[in-house]
Amino acid sequence: MKEIFLKTFVIIAVIIFILFFIFRTMKVREGLTNGTTSSTTTTTTTNGVAGNAASYAAAIKSMTVKLQDSLLVTKYIKDYENIVMNTDDLVDNLMLQTVLNMNPNDPKSNLESLSALNTLNDAKTSLTKVMKFIDGK
Repeated sequence: MKEIFLKTFVIIAVIIFILFFIFRTMKVREGLTNGTTSSTTTTTTTNGVAGNAASYAAAIKSMTVKLQDSLLVTKYIKDYENIVMNTDDLVDNLMLQTVLNMNPNDPKSNLESLSALNTLNDAKTSLTKVMKFIDGK
């Protein structure tokens, strides 16, 4: 008796899972439609990425405005300039430390140090661009 109940329960559970999977993957359409889509939907989906460019640009603009509102660059411009200048000084000191720690007897570690030096130099370039951005506000 218990074996029959268990087999029946397992079969019902498998059937429910299969039905759940089928209904989950099906697209449900509301209302009475003939299966066609509107011309605006067709245009945007058939154009691929370019068809959604306007909405994508609007979303980016919206994120930019939200970020500007949260940063308040014009209000805290002096603080931000100090942060960038202090970070620039830190990078300068890290560059000097990297050069001074180079081992003339170990070319492999020197290559790693030069790579780190190039990364720090890229950081200085980025900081310069950030400072120009802040000064432009």
